[in-house]
Amino acid sequence: MKNRNKSLKIFSLYSLIVVGFFIFLCSMFFSAISQRDIPSLYTSDTSKAKRGSIISADGFHIATTKKLYKASVDTRYIDPEKKDLFIELFRIYSGMDAKEIRKKINGVQGNVVLSYSISEKRAQYLKKLAYELRRYKVFVERVHPKTGTRTLYGLNVLESGETRIYPYDDLLTPIIGYPHKEEENGYTLIKGVKGLEKKFDIELSNTQDALVQGKRDVNNYIILNKESFTKPEIDGIDVKITVPVALQIKIEKMLTKMKEELDAKEVLCALMDVENGNILSMASSNRFLPKEIKKSDYPSLNSSMIEYSFEPGSVIKPIAFALLLDKGLVNPFDMVNGFNGRYRLGKKIITDEHRFDWLSAENVIVHSSNIGIVQLTQKLSSVDFYQGLQDFGFSKKSTYDLIYEKDGSIPDVKKIDNEIYKGTLSYGYGMNANLMQLIRAYSVFNNNGRIIYPRLVDSFIDSRRVVRTIPLKEQVQIIKSSTASRMKKILIKTVNEGTGVKTKYDGLEVGGKTGTAHKVEDGKYVNKYNTSFIGFVNDKKRKFTMGVVVIEPKSSQFASQTAAPVFKNVIDILVEDGYLKPDFIN
Repeated sequence: MKNRNKSLKIFSLYSLIVVGFFIFLCSMFFSAISQRDIPSLYTSDTSKAKRGSIISADGFHIATTKKLYKASVDTRYIDPEKKDLFIELFRIYSGMDAKEIRKKINGVQGNVVLSYSISEKRAQYLKKLAYELRRYKVFVERVHPKTGTRTLYGLNVLESGETRIYPYDDLLTPIIGYPHKEEENGYTLIKGVKGLEKKFDIELSNTQDALVQGKRDVNNYIILNKESFTKPEIDGIDVKITVPVALQIKIEKMLTKMKEELDAKEVLCALMDVENGNILSMASSNRFLPKEIKKSDYPSLNSSMIEYSFEPGSVIKPIAFALLLDKGLVNPFDMVNGFNGRYRLGKKIITDEHRFDWLSAENVIVHSSNIGIVQLTQKLSSVDFYQGLQDFGFSKKSTYDLIYEKDGSIPDVKKIDNEIYKGTLSYGYGMNANLMQLIRAYSVFNNNGRIIYPRLVDSFIDSRRVVRTIPLKEQVQIIKSSTASRMKKILIKTVNEGTGVKTKYDGLEVGGKTGTAHKVEDGKYVNKYNTSFIGFVNDKKRKFTMGVVVIEPKSSQFASQTAAPVFKNVIDILVEDGYLKPDFIN
């Protein structure tokens, strides 16, 4: 009996040891698989890639992106005896006022954001400061009351978003467009709304964010070695345009002055190199600051260059005349009856500003006779007139590089078959066009009968600085070379002897045509006008097609008094900046 009790005691003791050992093993197992509060041996760091820039032809960044950072600190970890040291050092590195910093951290127990808009340069300084603050024990460890875990948090500097910078303020607006902000997981991103910012939003947007993963040191910094992983950031593509900053600034400044002198609603100018279609200037007197848009800026947010479609008036006369010449329906020296300035066409009375008895067919263009062009155009079939206007690019988009362009309109063939519609269409009424369409159409006269497609974007530049040039569009033959040559001479004569004399420049080849048209409001013609001068200016080496539109000038309703002087001012700038060299014969 005694031995039996002894065996029982030994068995019980052995059982307790086994159970205890089993409990220990289970405890170790669950500790191994369960989430622990001890810091991980690994850490990671991410960095957002940036939106690409818009770069001028002469290499200046017209629109660029800067990263913004936020700095935060948990006040519970700041050593009370070193708080003043923290405030002073943060003031020096951040540029913030010491009183503002003290106000933010005093009386707050927990995490405090000291600034949301720290620049990238200052952020780098603050990251170095964060390391030094840990090293000099400005922050102290805290022990979790329940778990007993020790933690240490210092100064945190994290990316908070990006901001768009326009170093030249309102330059090239509204063509360049403007941005708006979007929040994505607490990060502020920039998206384009109008203009180039919108058209190339996908290309400009970043491609890949940076990521670094690896073992950490005691200060939670990543140890870069063979075991670490790095993925580089890939910024958005830069868009390089054909417009040089210096020239654009001068033309914009001149247009602002001319708007005031002419008491106009807006003055527009576009300049294109005939050799390659490069736009050297797209300028408006009405501009805005892309990041400070006011209510008064709303009418200027749309680009009148392509979004303002209007009845062009007499600048269409050379187009109609070219179609007649090209089909052999008129000779420049044919005589046309001017009917002394008053001509009945069906039920409509056509008038001329200057009265003519008889004049040559080419002088119909030189002196801008409505009566003359109406009679000549009746020889042109409605199908040929309609197709001809389309071939010259009307009712079609003028460029692939801008967004929200209004295509304009031309009457259908049945309407043009009516002699009155055909007549009024010949001097630019009954159709709508924008300035860039007119520039493209007139390029035919300065390019041996071939039409040129304006290009505003020269190339794309990726994050590795690889340049991808945009290929030129094929130039299509619209009219015979001989027809274009004759038209060119007629337009030069228009400048030398006719309505465009105020654009004449000695030593340069200048040609073009004035246009004046009533405005339509609520379906009725009102006593408001748009005036224009579309033409070209060449020296022995370079050829430019150029157009000016003055919207609602109050100083005068005549293009010769409004648009033509603006055209001449641009020529002065081109000569002054060396784009053109007059050939003076002694």
